[in-house]
Amino acid sequence: MRNATRGGRAPQELWLGLVVLGMVVVLTALRPNFLSVQNVLEMLNATAFNGILVSGLLVVLIAGGIDISFAAVASVAQYAALTVANASGAGWGEIVAIAGGIGLALGLVNGFLVSTLGIASIIVTIATQSVIYGILLTVTRGQDIFTLPAWFGDPVDLFVTTDAKGNVYAISLQIWALVLAFASAWFLLNRTHFGRQVFALGGNPEAARRVGFGTTRLNLLVYGYMGLVAGLASLVQAQYTQSVSPTALVGRELEVVAAAVLGGASLDGGHGSVLGAILGLALVVIMKNGLALLGVSSYWTDFFTGLVIVAAVAGMAARARRRWHDSPGLA
Repeated sequence: MRNATRGGRAPQELWLGLVVLGMVVVLTALRPNFLSVQNVLEMLNATAFNGILVSGLLVVLIAGGIDISFAAVASVAQYAALTVANASGAGWGEIVAIAGGIGLALGLVNGFLVSTLGIASIIVTIATQSVIYGILLTVTRGQDIFTLPAWFGDPVDLFVTTDAKGNVYAISLQIWALVLAFASAWFLLNRTHFGRQVFALGGNPEAARRVGFGTTRLNLLVYGYMGLVAGLASLVQAQYTQSVSPTALVGRELEVVAAAVLGGASLDGGHGSVLGAILGLALVVIMKNGLALLGVSSYWTDFFTGLVIVAAVAGMAARARRRWHDSPGLA
């Protein structure tokens, strides 16, 4: 666990896990059906798209950057892949290649611009988001796609089972894709030379340059990975909703960033873990689902999400100040 704190303080994952556990206990007491198998599976299905994006954004944040364009990238990849599928009869292999290829290409553009322009990555990706989204709306004229290939609606389920009441439960495409996304991020960050370079780049970019890490190459790989993840996540979402809308995905950036930051991914780079990202995502999802079960208007969701982000960033800033004062020779 790379972001564990020193000096006896509990790591981010521990206190976040306790918060998540406390929310589960309270919501279960108030709404006994909260922990039902049906509700848990539905939460996982509904949050799969955001969760897959969190796994990609975590890599970008650890590298010291941030990407705001992922929802626009996903929208373009989704619309293009399924338009081709409708027109040509392409199957899963072809649309995965199209969506993943478009996402990867747009991610590489972000990485190139971040490396060469010398402008903060948040500014670059906000700009590319506007450009990508504007082109998509211009080309599509905002028209939704409601008719998709018949095979695209077929379930891609694992471990299908039926209970005594006849209710069917399964690990859907959304759930196993979410698990695979986080497993891939964990492997890349913890078991590859690329992962070590990502942590080094985010922790101290100048030192990374001096030891010979190619920062331009790393930025291309990091943002390219984010784009690839966004492209593939778009198909998972389309298979869940069975429709494609050029305006449906943009606007989810807040929840994705909130989950990653809550999990301890530093906005300054160099810190973060997959476990923390999963717990951050769980907190956001449980909060949204709990508010819905308690009958709170969905209009309050963004309000509470914003408060959670402020609290997380404030906590990170407080811990950074404590580390500064506790460091020998700096206090």
